[in-house]
Amino acid sequence: MKAAATPRTVGGWWQEVTRRLRRAGLVFGHGTSNARDEAAWLLCHAVRLSFDDLEDALDRPVDAAAARRIEALAKRRIATRAPLAYLLREAWLQGQRFYVDRRTIVPRSHIAELLPAGLAPWLGARPPRRILDLCTGSGCLAILAALAFPRARVDASDVSAAALAVARRNVASYRLGRRVRLVQSDLFAALGRARYDLILCNPPYVPRHDLQRLSPEYRHEPALALASGRDGMDFVRRLLVEAGCRLTDEAVLVVEVGEGRRVVERVFPDATFTWLTTAGGTGLVFLTTAADLPKRAVAQTRRRRGDV
Repeated sequence: MKAAATPRTVGGWWQEVTRRLRRAGLVFGHGTSNARDEAAWLLCHAVRLSFDDLEDALDRPVDAAAARRIEALAKRRIATRAPLAYLLREAWLQGQRFYVDRRTIVPRSHIAELLPAGLAPWLGARPPRRILDLCTGSGCLAILAALAFPRARVDASDVSAAALAVARRNVASYRLGRRVRLVQSDLFAALGRARYDLILCNPPYVPRHDLQRLSPEYRHEPALALASGRDGMDFVRRLLVEAGCRLTDEAVLVVEVGEGRRVVERVFPDATFTWLTTAGGTGLVFLTTAADLPKRAVAQTRRRRGDV
């Protein structure tokens, strides 16, 4: 039986890599949702082609060096089950490219698509001037917020010094060092008394016991950035109790919780959450204000501000 002929064109390689990824039974979700899109990403990187130009380049010949790059990347993706973003050292979010490696999770937050238009109805007439991105990881949300709100100053915090090293590289790449401040902090601990007009947070929210059930692709990511206690909501609990005194009077808090909506609403029945619609559906991201936080958080905020 003859071996399959080596593809000679961009279109031929796209078909071939798609076939291999499908046959390998890989799991997608780190920038793509299917084998065809992942193959396109791999191919564009290997042949130095933009996504927008791919469809018009299907008949373009692929030289031997590029073919070797394609082969090597496809084999590594299948053999290691590592997210393609780690192999390429790049991730894309809202059309923007970010450096990424295994020190951070691969950027994929649903919050990104809400900046800025999706939040406009709740932000009032004046755009936010002070923004905080908690659990910033690679810094992607902080950077997208800075791009969406050109007059804002952004604090980007993370408990992981390793993750902040990745974020620092991305902030420098976008030349935002004067507007985006990186802070190593567990929640608000190292942020002084700063208050913000907008707080964004894509925290760890995977239940601890589910971590080992995740596909190999997800287990390549730092566990610290994924899991948060028995039900996945340990960080969110702390955040909702402490966030009130960090929000200005008309500020909003936007938090991604994945499949944690039922837990959040059960644990905080006296809070008011607006569940925002994203491409992933309704119920993955909530928005709230200082006044709508749990009663114990509102009371704590008033004590700290001296209102009672």
